[in-house]
Amino acid sequence: MRGRLARLEPVEPARHGAALSRAAEGPGADPRLWDWIAVGPFGSGAAFRAWLDPLPASEDPLFLAIVSEPDGIPRGMASFMRITPAHGVIEIGNIWPGVGLQRTAAATEAMALLARRAFDELGYRRLEWKCDAQNERSRRAALRPGLGFEGIFRQHMVMEGRNHDTAWFALLDRHWPRVDAAFRAWLDPSDLGPHGRQRRSLEASRGQLAAGR
Repeated sequence: MRGRLARLEPVEPARHGAALSRAAEGPGADPRLWDWIAVGPFGSGAAFRAWLDPLPASEDPLFLAIVSEPDGIPRGMASFMRITPAHGVIEIGNIWPGVGLQRTAAATEAMALLARRAFDELGYRRLEWKCDAQNERSRRAALRPGLGFEGIFRQHMVMEGRNHDTAWFALLDRHWPRVDAAFRAWLDPSDLGPHGRQRRSLEASRGQLAAGR
């Protein structure tokens, strides 16, 4: 999956491992990156690589490296998971944006590429996103591109010895064309202001399209 600012490709430990380890836990890394993820922190490149090495053998989740363009540096990961072709349902999960990817247009484009693969290429009807109900950053990240909040499964799981209430979000195929149009408008270079940042928010882009402007 290739865009202007990012591409996604199946994770390969030998090719991606060192850069992903730096992005996750190297200089400038987010100290809260692993707060809501079932793995990590790793504390060393060797421990990170030991976790990464078996991932290519997994088909569900299907683990992907997020590589920034044009520098070709792996800066984070995501996956397709709970892949259910019979029902037309697929989930985006195991998302972590590392150094140089958090809060960037490349991270937004990576999400757009995942959604396009799910809806336009694979023909899925429903794209899901789940997170711990207390994970405010993940909840905002789900709402920003247009996934709808569907509720909370209380006492859904126990993770790392504590209760996990799960917040569910989803995007349906009938809503995807407008969301895709907002992605494309927001990511278009013509939307950039004088300092290289988007002139309007992604939410505003989606709202203007809905209003016919």
